[in-house]
Amino acid sequence: MSSKPKIVVVGSSNTDMIIKGDRIPAPGETVVGGAFSTAPGGKGANQAVAAARAGGDVVFVARVGDDMLGRQAIAGYEQDGIDVSFVQRDPALATGVALIIVDQTGNNSIAVASGANAALTPDDVERAADAIKSAKMVVFQLETPIETIMRAARLAKDAGVPVLLDPAPAPSEPLPKELLECVTVVKPNEGEASRLTGIDVTDEASAFQAAEKLLELGVSTAIITLGAAGSVVATKDGVRKRAPAIRVDAVDATAAGDCYSGALAVALGEGKSLDDAIAFASKAASLSVRRLGAQPSLPTREEIERA
Repeated sequence: MSSKPKIVVVGSSNTDMIIKGDRIPAPGETVVGGAFSTAPGGKGANQAVAAARAGGDVVFVARVGDDMLGRQAIAGYEQDGIDVSFVQRDPALATGVALIIVDQTGNNSIAVASGANAALTPDDVERAADAIKSAKMVVFQLETPIETIMRAARLAKDAGVPVLLDPAPAPSEPLPKELLECVTVVKPNEGEASRLTGIDVTDEASAFQAAEKLLELGVSTAIITLGAAGSVVATKDGVRKRAPAIRVDAVDATAAGDCYSGALAVALGEGKSLDDAIAFASKAASLSVRRLGAQPSLPTREEIERA
């Protein structure tokens, strides 16, 4: 029997098509001279792979197309030791694709064609109900339908399983209170926190205001990441603190947030304190931004512990 914490990730699977260039084009502009590569991606898949490499026993619930990109994605997850029993192959829809442009400083611009991700259903989640109920942590993002996420969150909550929500991409409207009340840990960045709370997060003070609002909306712990400024943390039992960032020269920040979430889920699943889990996740994310690509950049447990 594995001593690794069981982490169930419900979410998206994409293939990333990346151009690394001097700068991100303005609307209507063509920038010539970039280097092209492809890499497996999707926020859900990134978090699943990050968790697996960080030391989790990961089950992934997702939907891909019955196409070459989908087959490649599943083979990659299997290589990382992820249980793909609940990755459905959609006969009608293509595997999701993300077009990513990365500039010299590591900033990126991303457009996503959701494909099969948009057809991940509550029934797909129900098939994985036993895995969800026996998990140490269930993780999800917002690249799949909200009713599917709600089903996963409710199954976890009813079974007493902690839920980690990485609310990315930023929701177009506030999330249902019924969903947030199922969430143990929410981990938005500034923009996502602004969208979730209606508070314009521009600095540490406004981040703490947004964190308080998230607690009012029902979550137990809010971690708002502020990039190079670190993060602010607020919990229902009175913790209010700032966690510093690890300073690095970024090459590509594409999967940094996903890396953080996957590593955080593993650390919390192992029973680490919130402080230690945040430190572990920060180290993992700081390693990921030093390499190009989403999943290729995600560090192993050994790399995180050496950092």
